[in-house]
Amino acid sequence: MGLRLKFNLVLIGVFAIGLAACAALSYRLLHDNARAEVERNARLMMEAALAIRAYTVSQIKPHLDPMLAERFLPQTVPAYAATETLNELRKNHPEYAYKEATLNPSNPRDRASDWEADLVAGFRNADDVKELTGERDTPTGRQMYIARPIRITNPACLACHDTAATAPPTLVKVYGESNGFGWKMNEVIGAQVVSVPMTLPVTNADRAFTTFMASLVGVFVFVMAVLNIMLEWLIIRPVARMSAAADRISTGDFSVPEFGDGGRDEVSVLGSSFNRMRRSLETAMRMIDS
Repeated sequence: MGLRLKFNLVLIGVFAIGLAACAALSYRLLHDNARAEVERNARLMMEAALAIRAYTVSQIKPHLDPMLAERFLPQTVPAYAATETLNELRKNHPEYAYKEATLNPSNPRDRASDWEADLVAGFRNADDVKELTGERDTPTGRQMYIARPIRITNPACLACHDTAATAPPTLVKVYGESNGFGWKMNEVIGAQVVSVPMTLPVTNADRAFTTFMASLVGVFVFVMAVLNIMLEWLIIRPVARMSAAADRISTGDFSVPEFGDGGRDEVSVLGSSFNRMRRSLETAMRMIDS
């Protein structure tokens, strides 16, 4: 096995180990960053919904409540305001979703689906749980969700959701007497659920990973080519010349010129040693001949 082949095999082996370690680390890091980005988007959307709810309660509802006796306006309901506002966002970004999933809602569109009902059950079974986060597959791709419990802590909510008999007649006229009643204080009646897509960030992470690894391989190929050229000029050629000279001298041919010994590297030192050995051998041969 030649020196160049041994050198390249060792170099490729070291690079393969480093490449595998770098690939595992960078893949994990890029995907963790992608997931963190998705989670930031989800939390931002959740905070936007909470801000809309707070704005509705403090600045919209007080002006519209006097009209409740004549006509029920859903715009006074914080959940309705948050859902409607974020539905406007979904017109341009349909992959994002916000829902106040409720087990027994007044508005049928807020009724919890099976997986959302499981989230509500999780909050009901564990009072200390304030948030649930997870991932799920959907027809549009994998999504991350963040859910927070909707708990009745304000007695004013029961004015519309205790019983149909005590609820405002205008509300009953809009939604009927079957749904949205029987709520209790401190009861978890639903969950705020934000869903955001993971497909694009993960795709970007995969693209960045592929680009990074391709660049790393390209740099290795370039460095390997440069190292092979340096190995050829600085080591292999001088050693090959010494080997050829040694073969000729071993047969008694002393016409081979000496190697230059002006350098201080290992090859130059080896050349100087070879020249001294050659002179000694030539002197010994002459003494034998005489």
